[in-house]
Amino acid sequence: MPSTELGAYLGARRARVTPADVNLPVTGHRRVPGLRREEVALLAGVSADYYVRLEQGRERTPSAQVLDALAAALRLDEDGRHHLFRLAGLGPRARSATAPDRVEPSLLALMDAWPHNPAIVYNRAYDVLASNAIADALFHGWTHSHNLMHVVFTDPAARTFYRDWHDVARNSVAGFRLGLGAAPNDPRICQVLGELLEKIAEFVDLWKRHDARGKALERKSFEHRDVGPLTLTMQTFDVRSAPGQELVVHHADPASPSGEALALLGSLAATSRREG
Repeated sequence: MPSTELGAYLGARRARVTPADVNLPVTGHRRVPGLRREEVALLAGVSADYYVRLEQGRERTPSAQVLDALAAALRLDEDGRHHLFRLAGLGPRARSATAPDRVEPSLLALMDAWPHNPAIVYNRAYDVLASNAIADALFHGWTHSHNLMHVVFTDPAARTFYRDWHDVARNSVAGFRLGLGAAPNDPRICQVLGELLEKIAEFVDLWKRHDARGKALERKSFEHRDVGPLTLTMQTFDVRSAPGQELVVHHADPASPSGEALALLGSLAATSRREG
């Protein structure tokens, strides 16, 4: 059994690569769902004994060359490769234990200048640090929580609100793990992780997959209680002035039903803001 995060990650990734994925012949009865350890060792150009020691935690200092070879053998994307290097102690960790909670006033002003584009800023623990008016309207005023992991996993309405809840949940856990890899001593990340591992079985199952993947261009479908169904495209940006913060901006295809619903949501948000 793996005794390190590095070993657990290697084992989890190995289980998700099939021989067909890497052009290896399938011979004999296979007791594992993915590659065998000796197959990974062969692909990476290391001895089987050395790779077994890595997975078991008896070898903890692989070289960058070995990690590159393992990343290629296990078909890791760039986020997965960075996560692998961090777990081995060869990747950059966060310069401070926590990401700053203060959002730059200039960024807040920019977000407020997007009345038709829901925009949020959150930290590695997925705490929403800032949001514009239409984002507040999209997420129902954050009445359940200002933490996106809580919104996805502990809000009873989440499975209705997120029409593709399973994809959202899987991607959220993968992004959360990537944040933990960058700042493993962040107390807020550890607090949220502990809460979810203790209470939410579906989170535990997804956490065991060891997916580590950041947000990128993607589409999400919502069922909003005020304006109905929306499908929005999300763009995610690192906030360079505050490492650990990310800005997410949503938009809808113009002249589409989602665009009309988003425009209506913006009108409702503007009316609510004036009344407030």
